[in-house]
Formats: sequence, C-alpha cells, structure tokens
Amino acid sequence: MTIVDLTRELVSIPSHEDETGAGDRIETWLRRETDADVRRDEVGNVIAREGTGGETLALVGHHDVVAPADSQVTDAGDDSGEYVVEERDGRLYGRGTADMKGAVAAAMIAFRDSEVPGTSEHRPEFGDADPAGELVFASFVGEEVGGVGARHAIEQGFAPDYAIVGEGSTGYSAPGVTDVAVVHKGRRGSTITASGESAHASEAEAGENAIYRATDAVDLIRDLEPPSMEVAGETITGSVVVTEIEGGTAWNVVPDRCAITVDERTVPGERAPIERVEELPGVEWTVEQDLPPMRCGDEAFAETVLDAADAAQSGAPELVTKPHATDAGWLARAGTECVVCGPAEPGEAHTDDESVSIDVLERCTEIYRRAAEGWLR
Repeated sequence: MTIVDLTRELVSIPSHEDETGAGDRIETWLRRETDADVRRDEVGNVIAREGTGGETLALVGHHDVVAPADSQVTDAGDDSGEYVVEERDGRLYGRGTADMKGAVAAAMIAFRDSEVPGTSEHRPEFGDADPAGELVFASFVGEEVGGVGARHAIEQGFAPDYAIVGEGSTGYSAPGVTDVAVVHKGRRGSTITASGESAHASEAEAGENAIYRATDAVDLIRDLEPPSMEVAGETITGSVVVTEIEGGTAWNVVPDRCAITVDERTVPGERAPIERVEELPGVEWTVEQDLPPMRCGDEAFAETVLDAADAAQSGAPELVTKPHATDAGWLARAGTECVVCGPAEPGEAHTDDESVSIDVLERCTEIYRRAAEGWLR
C-alpha cells in the first residue's frame, strides 16, 4: 500500500465528531503490517511499540479533524457520508489531508519500514545487535479540542524520551521545503469579567459602569509587553490581544457586567502578567484554555532530524519556529524532547479546499524513517 492509498483511506473516514472509525483503521493496519505491540486506550488513542531498552523515540500525530465543509462530504442524505478525497495536480484534497492524516499515514509507513536494531523479529540483517531503543507510533484523539488524547496518554504514563510530531513544517524557510520546528508558541485563552451596579442611564452616578471597568482592563492589556526569546536565529515574540467584548442590557441602563475575551500567544519561559487586571476594582480573570508552548532543548536530536530532512529533499531545510500550538507542547511539558516536522504548509489546515502535496508526503515518510534509524541505531 502506497502513502497515497493509505492517506486516502484515512482521510475518507469521518472523524470530526467520533474518531472511532479512523482509530479502527489505524489499529487494524498496524496489527497486520507490523510485529509491534499495538494498543488502544479508553479514549481512543492508538499506540504501537517496537523494541526495548535504551531511549524511546515516538512518531506522533492525531486522527481527529475539524468539521468539514459541505463540499468535503459525500452526499449520503444523512450523517453517514464519507469525506471526499480527490487527487489532482500532484496533491490530495480533503478534510484532514494536511491536518493531519497525511502525516499520520507517513508515520505509520515509516514505523513499519524503519530498520532499527531490536525493533522487529523479521529483520535478520542486524544479527545479534542489542536493541538500540524503543520506536513508538502514537496517533491521538482530541488534538483539535485542546489535546484531550495527548493529555490522557501522558496521565497514563506515556513518556517517550524524544518525539517527532508530524504537524506542518513545510514552506517555513522557503516554498516547498520541509523544515524542522524546534519551537512553537502556545495559546492561553482567558476571560476578564468586570462587575458593576445597574442604574438608570439618566442617573448614571447611582450605579457603577461595568463597561468602564472593563475598558480600564483593556487599557492595561494594551500596555503589556509580551515576552520574546531568541532561538534558531530569529526572535519569537508572544502576543496579547483583546478579541471579544460583551456587556450591557439596554440603551438606557448602566451595565452591571461586561466580559472581554483575551487571546494570548505564549513563548517558552515568561508570560505576560495578565493577572494584574485583578488589581482593578470589580475585575476577575479566568483562564479557559492553556495550550503550552514547546522548545526542543536537545540540539543533537534536532540536528539528527534536520540531517534526515536534508537527505530526503533537494531543498535546504532549516531549524525554524512555528506559530501554532500542537500536541508537542503537552509532551514537552511532560519532559519529552520534541521537534515538529510534517507535510502541511501554512494556510492549508482547516480550509474548505485543504490539501497536501503527494511528493511531500513521500518525503516525510523518508524523513521519519531516516530520523528513527539515525537516532536509535
């Protein structure tokens, strides 16, 4: 089965509300194609392991997707329609091709084909070589809703020493080049709620205007200096942005409540001190989502993956930074050294015409295989 065939199969299976079908297909393929210990946990993560001893390297992805557009689903007359997958001009089009079933398929094939000592009984070319380590494949559920699967796996003891997370890193240093991201930002989403006291607008002094209190918080947010850091030859800077505001009940009533939403992009290390808004009267701050950033602290591992990427393509890949949070953040927080390397290009994920290059899928399969063999041998 080619990378195109496997990607088409995985992409065609709906997995925006229920990842069971896609997980079934991944599990069945791994059991048939490999000698690995394949397990499915209670939330639906699929994890396969080969080898023992030494360090652990994981090839990591996720098989959930965001909801498809109408054009990305076959017309079955109900909710049972498969996702549409089309091939044209050297690309596969369909929900999940880029984010990230294409990378999952590449990792599955690389996991099967990697010639690492001690990882398979049917590879006699290594003779009596001692196991160099453990090679792991992991495809998580719930990445698109806050890393549900990754967090569950970590809580249950999933703790590889190293991981290559197959989220998009193609086209960052140059068009068409698959790079290796050694840092990505995190995201903290929060709500600032201002409380006041209602009154008739004709007697505004009798109340306490919650919108005014909220705008004091907005002024404080605007003056915050987001942290930044130097890495991979560039400066990566966080951000803090007020994105929504809601308050008031009528044109003639002093509002007693106003809420604003804050989108914060975090970098490894310091964070912007948003908590200072709680020093203002009548203001509370609540964090709804906190996706951690990632930074690879092992230069040798990053260079090994970069060497694999360089050998697999004619372009010159670089160590880069990525603006989007991924499951690598949860793994890094738990102690795993991570890099991000995958076929998706900026602007492809979650779009109505989402697609991925077939050549780059084949390239990533080779990158993952070369990296596993180079690191674990």
